[in-house]
Amino acid sequence: MSKFATVHEMSSETVPLGPAQRRIVDHLKRSGPCTTAAIADALGVTTQAVRPPLAELEARRMVIAEPVTTGVRGRPPLGWALAPGAMELFPDRHGDLSVELIDAMRSVLDGDGFARVLAERDRHLLTSIEACLPAEADVAARVEQLAAIRVDQGFMAEVRADGDDLLLIEHHCPVSAAARSCRELCDNELDLFRQVIGSDVERTQHLLSDGERCVYRIRTRG
Repeated sequence: MSKFATVHEMSSETVPLGPAQRRIVDHLKRSGPCTTAAIADALGVTTQAVRPPLAELEARRMVIAEPVTTGVRGRPPLGWALAPGAMELFPDRHGDLSVELIDAMRSVLDGDGFARVLAERDRHLLTSIEACLPAEADVAARVEQLAAIRVDQGFMAEVRADGDDLLLIEHHCPVSAAARSCRELCDNELDLFRQVIGSDVERTQHLLSDGERCVYRIRTRG
Protein backbone atom coordinates (compact mmCIF):
# COMPACT_ATOMS: atom_id res chain seq x y z
CA MET A 1 0.00 0.00 0.00
CA SER A 2 1.29 3.46 -0.85
CA LYS A 3 2.65 5.60 1.97
CA PHE A 4 0.71 8.48 0.44
CA ALA A 5 -2.96 9.20 1.09
CA THR A 6 -5.07 9.87 -2.00
CA VAL A 7 -7.23 12.98 -2.11
CA HIS A 8 -10.35 12.74 -4.25
CA GLU A 9 -12.49 15.36 -5.99
CA MET A 10 -9.67 17.76 -6.71
CA SER A 11 -11.67 19.86 -9.14
CA SER A 12 -12.34 22.47 -6.47
CA GLU A 13 -9.49 24.75 -5.44
CA THR A 14 -10.98 24.86 -1.93
CA VAL A 15 -10.12 21.20 -1.29
CA PRO A 16 -7.05 21.14 0.96
CA LEU A 17 -3.92 19.32 -0.11
CA GLY A 18 -3.43 15.77 1.06
CA PRO A 19 -0.27 14.81 2.99
CA ALA A 20 1.47 13.48 -0.13
CA GLN A 21 0.69 16.55 -2.17
CA ARG A 22 1.83 18.86 0.60
CA ARG A 23 5.16 17.04 0.93
CA ILE A 24 5.72 17.26 -2.82
CA VAL A 25 4.90 20.97 -2.93
CA ASP A 26 7.16 21.70 0.05
CA HIS A 27 10.00 19.73 -1.54
CA LEU A 28 9.68 21.58 -4.86
CA LYS A 29 9.64 24.88 -3.00
CA ARG A 30 12.93 23.99 -1.31
CA SER A 31 14.73 22.26 -4.16
CA GLY A 32 13.33 23.77 -7.33
CA PRO A 33 12.33 21.71 -10.40
CA CYS A 34 12.84 17.96 -9.94
CA THR A 35 12.24 14.80 -11.89
CA THR A 36 9.68 12.31 -10.64
CA ALA A 37 12.48 9.98 -9.59
CA ALA A 38 14.24 12.73 -7.65
CA ILE A 39 11.04 13.63 -5.81
CA ALA A 40 10.40 9.99 -4.94
CA ASP A 41 13.96 9.56 -3.72
CA ALA A 42 13.79 12.69 -1.55
CA LEU A 43 10.53 11.56 0.03
CA GLY A 44 11.62 7.97 0.48
CA VAL A 45 8.94 6.38 -1.70
CA THR A 46 8.74 4.74 -5.09
CA THR A 47 8.11 6.59 -8.33
CA GLN A 48 4.85 4.64 -8.66
CA ALA A 49 3.72 6.05 -5.31
CA VAL A 50 4.57 9.64 -6.20
CA ARG A 51 2.86 9.71 -9.62
CA PRO A 52 -0.80 9.85 -8.46
CA PRO A 53 -0.36 12.88 -6.16
CA LEU A 54 1.73 14.59 -8.86
CA ALA A 55 -1.08 14.03 -11.36
CA GLU A 56 -3.57 15.48 -8.89
CA LEU A 57 -1.37 18.52 -8.33
CA GLU A 58 -1.05 19.03 -12.07
CA ALA A 59 -4.83 18.80 -12.46
CA ARG A 60 -5.18 21.50 -9.81
CA ARG A 61 -2.57 23.65 -11.59
CA MET A 62 -0.23 23.55 -8.62
CA VAL A 63 2.66 22.01 -10.58
CA ILE A 64 3.72 22.11 -14.21
CA ALA A 65 5.86 19.76 -16.25
CA GLU A 66 9.07 21.22 -17.64
CA PRO A 67 12.59 20.07 -18.61
CA VAL A 68 14.93 19.72 -15.65
CA THR A 69 18.66 20.44 -15.84
CA THR A 70 20.61 17.54 -14.34
CA GLY A 71 24.17 18.36 -15.41
CA VAL A 72 24.26 15.29 -17.65
CA ARG A 73 24.84 15.71 -21.36
CA GLY A 74 21.93 15.08 -23.67
CA ARG A 75 18.32 16.07 -23.76
CA PRO A 76 17.15 17.18 -20.28
CA PRO A 77 14.51 14.92 -18.74
CA LEU A 78 10.99 16.11 -18.05
CA GLY A 79 10.36 17.02 -14.44
CA TRP A 80 8.11 19.12 -12.24
CA ALA A 81 8.11 22.69 -10.98
CA LEU A 82 5.72 24.74 -8.89
CA ALA A 83 3.09 26.64 -10.87
CA PRO A 84 2.14 30.22 -9.94
CA GLY A 85 -1.06 28.89 -8.36
CA ALA A 86 0.95 27.08 -5.69
CA MET A 87 2.36 30.30 -4.27
CA GLU A 88 -0.83 30.91 -2.30
CA LEU A 89 -0.03 27.78 -0.27
CA PHE A 90 2.87 29.52 1.45
CA PRO A 91 2.65 32.24 4.11
CA ASP A 92 2.36 35.78 2.81
CA ARG A 93 2.89 38.52 5.39
CA HIS A 94 2.89 41.50 3.05
CA GLY A 95 -0.15 42.89 4.87
CA ASP A 96 1.57 42.60 8.24
CA LEU A 97 4.74 44.11 6.80
CA SER A 98 2.81 47.08 5.40
CA VAL A 99 1.28 47.76 8.81
CA GLU A 100 4.66 47.44 10.51
CA LEU A 101 6.23 49.89 8.05
CA ILE A 102 3.40 52.37 8.51
CA ASP A 103 3.73 52.18 12.30
CA ALA A 104 7.51 52.60 12.04
CA MET A 105 7.18 55.67 9.82
CA ARG A 106 4.67 57.21 12.21
CA SER A 107 7.08 56.73 15.11
CA VAL A 108 10.10 58.14 13.26
CA LEU A 109 8.48 60.96 11.29
CA ASP A 110 6.42 63.83 12.60
CA GLY A 111 2.94 64.42 11.21
CA ASP A 112 4.15 66.59 8.37
CA GLY A 113 6.89 64.12 7.43
CA PHE A 114 4.47 61.21 7.27
CA ALA A 115 2.05 63.29 5.20
CA ARG A 116 4.86 64.11 2.75
CA VAL A 117 5.62 60.39 2.35
CA LEU A 118 1.96 59.72 1.48
CA ALA A 119 1.89 62.70 -0.86
CA GLU A 120 4.95 61.41 -2.73
CA ARG A 121 3.33 57.98 -3.08
CA ASP A 122 0.19 59.60 -4.48
CA ARG A 123 2.27 61.66 -6.91
CA HIS A 124 3.85 58.51 -8.32
CA LEU A 125 0.45 56.79 -8.58
CA LEU A 126 -1.06 59.78 -10.39
CA THR A 127 1.86 59.94 -12.82
CA SER A 128 1.61 56.23 -13.65
CA ILE A 129 -2.16 56.42 -14.16
CA GLU A 130 -2.02 59.59 -16.26
CA ALA A 131 0.56 57.90 -18.50
CA CYS A 132 -2.13 55.38 -19.48
CA LEU A 133 -4.71 58.03 -20.37
CA PRO A 134 -4.87 59.99 -23.63
CA ALA A 135 -5.00 63.72 -23.03
CA GLU A 136 -8.40 64.00 -24.72
CA ALA A 137 -10.01 61.21 -22.67
CA ASP A 138 -13.46 62.15 -21.36
CA VAL A 139 -14.80 61.27 -17.92
CA ALA A 140 -16.22 57.89 -19.00
CA ALA A 141 -12.94 56.86 -20.65
CA ARG A 142 -10.99 57.90 -17.57
CA VAL A 143 -13.25 55.92 -15.27
CA GLU A 144 -12.93 52.82 -17.46
CA GLN A 145 -9.15 53.14 -17.57
CA LEU A 146 -8.95 53.67 -13.84
CA ALA A 147 -11.10 50.57 -13.28
CA ALA A 148 -8.79 48.53 -15.52
CA ILE A 149 -5.77 49.68 -13.52
CA ARG A 150 -7.52 48.83 -10.27
CA VAL A 151 -8.33 45.34 -11.59
CA ASP A 152 -4.63 44.81 -12.26
CA GLN A 153 -3.94 45.92 -8.69
CA GLY A 154 -6.34 43.30 -7.30
CA PHE A 155 -9.34 45.47 -6.42
CA MET A 156 -11.89 43.50 -8.52
CA ALA A 157 -13.17 46.78 -9.95
CA GLU A 158 -16.00 47.33 -12.39
CA VAL A 159 -17.93 50.29 -13.82
CA ARG A 160 -21.72 50.49 -13.90
CA ALA A 161 -23.99 53.17 -15.27
CA ASP A 162 -26.54 54.71 -12.90
CA GLY A 163 -28.58 57.29 -14.76
CA ASP A 164 -26.27 60.10 -15.77
CA ASP A 165 -23.69 58.94 -13.23
CA LEU A 166 -21.12 56.17 -13.27
CA LEU A 167 -20.38 53.87 -10.37
CA LEU A 168 -16.84 52.61 -9.83
CA ILE A 169 -17.25 49.51 -7.67
CA GLU A 170 -14.38 47.72 -5.95
CA HIS A 171 -15.46 44.33 -4.63
CA HIS A 172 -12.17 43.56 -2.89
CA CYS A 173 -9.43 45.50 -1.14
CA PRO A 174 -6.02 43.80 -1.35
CA VAL A 175 -4.50 46.40 1.01
CA SER A 176 -7.19 46.36 3.69
CA ALA A 177 -4.72 45.66 6.52
CA ALA A 178 -2.66 48.73 5.63
CA ALA A 179 -5.80 50.83 5.10
CA ARG A 180 -7.14 49.93 8.55
CA SER A 181 -3.84 50.99 10.09
CA CYS A 182 -3.60 54.17 8.01
CA ARG A 183 -6.96 55.73 7.16
CA GLU A 184 -5.12 58.48 5.30
CA LEU A 185 -4.59 55.96 2.49
CA CYS A 186 -8.33 55.89 1.81
CA ASP A 187 -8.66 59.67 2.13
CA ASN A 188 -5.80 60.22 -0.30
CA GLU A 189 -7.24 57.60 -2.65
CA LEU A 190 -10.47 59.59 -2.98
CA ASP A 191 -8.50 62.74 -3.81
CA LEU A 192 -6.44 60.75 -6.32
CA PHE A 193 -9.58 59.52 -8.08
CA ARG A 194 -10.86 63.08 -8.35
CA GLN A 195 -7.61 64.20 -9.95
CA VAL A 196 -7.53 61.28 -12.39
CA ILE A 197 -11.16 61.51 -13.43
CA GLY A 198 -11.41 65.28 -13.41
CA SER A 199 -14.96 65.22 -12.10
CA ASP A 200 -16.92 65.10 -8.86
CA VAL A 201 -16.33 61.77 -7.11
CA GLU A 202 -18.21 60.70 -4.00
CA ARG A 203 -17.53 57.54 -1.99
CA THR A 204 -20.96 56.10 -1.19
CA GLN A 205 -19.86 52.79 0.33
CA HIS A 206 -16.67 52.00 2.20
CA LEU A 207 -15.33 48.64 3.34
CA LEU A 208 -13.77 50.21 6.39
CA SER A 209 -17.09 51.78 7.36
CA ASP A 210 -18.98 48.47 7.43
CA GLY A 211 -19.80 48.54 3.73
CA GLU A 212 -19.79 45.35 1.68
CA ARG A 213 -17.51 46.99 -0.88
CA CYS A 214 -16.13 50.39 -1.88
CA VAL A 215 -18.37 52.31 -4.28
CA TYR A 216 -17.61 55.65 -5.90
CA ARG A 217 -20.22 57.76 -7.65
CA ILE A 218 -18.88 59.84 -10.53
CA ARG A 219 -20.87 62.73 -11.95
CA THR A 220 -20.62 62.89 -15.72
CA ARG A 221 -22.66 66.07 -16.08
CA GLY A 222 -22.51 69.46 -14.45
